[in-house]
Amino acid sequence: MTSDSDIDQIPKGKRSSLFLGRQSYRRRRLADAARLLPFLGAALLALPLLWPDQSAGDDAVPLSSAMLYIFVCWGVLIAIGLIFGLTARGLGVRDDIGADKD
Repeated sequence: MTSDSDIDQIPKGKRSSLFLGRQSYRRRRLADAARLLPFLGAALLALPLLWPDQSAGDDAVPLSSAMLYIFVCWGVLIAIGLIFGLTARGLGVRDDIGADKD
């Protein structure tokens, strides 16, 4: 319960918080990270283009290693996308549940 003296202590015209709620903030940062994922993938998949080829001699990276690297990167990108999707779905469900209580 609030008394009249408590109401007098609240400044009039007080603005609401400038900061987002935790769930909303986390969901937005997760969406930002998901938007950067294709650029990370392009950089990782383009990296073998910088490796020395057979004309360089002994320093050459075998094609089998380059193919293995590409498929491992591809699998990791899929796993990261899956984790982002599941996390975003979980954050959205918790946010919807909180909205129902209001």
